[in-house]
Amino acid sequence: MKLDSSIAAIVTGGASGLGEATARALAAKGVKVAIFDLQAEKGEKVAADIGGVFCEVNVTSDESVDAGFEKARATHGQERILVNCAGTGNAIKTASRSKEDGSIKHFPLDAFNWVIQINLVGTFRCIAKSAAGMMTLEPMEDGERGAIVNTASVAAEDGQIGQAAYSASKGGVVGMTLPIARDLMGEGIRVNTILPGIFDTPLLAAAPQNVKDALSASVPFPKRLGRPTEYANLALTMIETGYFNGEDVRLDGGIRMAPR
Repeated sequence: MKLDSSIAAIVTGGASGLGEATARALAAKGVKVAIFDLQAEKGEKVAADIGGVFCEVNVTSDESVDAGFEKARATHGQERILVNCAGTGNAIKTASRSKEDGSIKHFPLDAFNWVIQINLVGTFRCIAKSAAGMMTLEPMEDGERGAIVNTASVAAEDGQIGQAAYSASKGGVVGMTLPIARDLMGEGIRVNTILPGIFDTPLLAAAPQNVKDALSASVPFPKRLGRPTEYANLALTMIETGYFNGEDVRLDGGIRMAPR
């Protein structure tokens, strides 16, 4: 897909981190970008910087997502690109024993469901609604109508202690990539997923420097945290390269983590 001002895109989670970097990279190519996020102040600023539009969207709500698509399409027209970066996580053991009094508790199921609803169901909700819209478009010269890029995590394959919910949600994103690509192949819509490793995003911003240094040292090469611009570069490569379809690609500096 050739990226220029004739193309509209939606980036979920586009107010910060990986999503912000991708929104900025797309806009730098001339693409008209709409940002879906709950962080209104940050989202409005990024949208203003890139000449885009901000839509306050909760990906767990049909009504909120529908309203976001309506606003984005009214402003820029039907999107040909969707990049899903909205997500969250938690760290809770499946069952654990209190160090204070020895009491035993299990993972609260509402906390498990919360992560699944945002990372997995929310991603699929946006894919399904965006793909339905893309199907209304005329195919471009190569028969393509659109391209979708999802965000999973190395935790989909390499989950750590306390990451049962997060790993399940991201494993689900990986697991549905190829079936969705096959669902949409007859309509000229491609679907790919990136599995980032340890990235320098707002999720890590509050971590002490010694923690960041230890995480950086755990990466085989280069020994540093991933940069959001590197995620954005790969997302754009997936979008621009027509033969990229149904793929799950790790972006992690070669890291393979032992339990910790």
